[in-house]
Amino acid sequence: MDNLHAPWRIEYILAPKDPSPEGQSIFTQIGQSNEDEKNYVIAREKSCYAVLNTYPYNCGHVMVIPYRQIADLPELTEPEMLELMLLTRRVQQAIRKTMNPTGFNIGLNLGKVAGAGIVEHLHFHIVPRWDGDTNFMAVIGNTGVLPEALTEVAAKLRRAMQDSAA
Repeated sequence: MDNLHAPWRIEYILAPKDPSPEGQSIFTQIGQSNEDEKNYVIAREKSCYAVLNTYPYNCGHVMVIPYRQIADLPELTEPEMLELMLLTRRVQQAIRKTMNPTGFNIGLNLGKVAGAGIVEHLHFHIVPRWDGDTNFMAVIGNTGVLPEALTEVAAKLRRAMQDSAA
């Protein structure tokens, strides 16, 4: 049997999954950082921001995250909820414009049993999909193939997000 290797995944596998000693999630840390290019942040609003997933399910996988570290929807204020959804819509439009997907998976996972990787900080996933994007590599090899580097995807989406804000 041949082995397929995805060495970029080891960083995620070995990384601590618990919040930092200060109790801040990685999303809180990115939200408070001003290193948007390094962190792949593509847009910021008053109460939330959009960032490329560093360990994506598919090329162009973006997350929309409130600055406030909260774990469940009832904790959001109405203005935060509205802004999260508006930014989610803008991100979807930017992905559609720049990457031309044929569909999307959009949603959130609340709680560990629901698949949340960072349980203490809710976040919406926007995953572009294309006909045939699940192939033998993902199904048999358990390995995804991303056709474009994160830095390039982030730059394209950042430009599209700036255009849609204008």
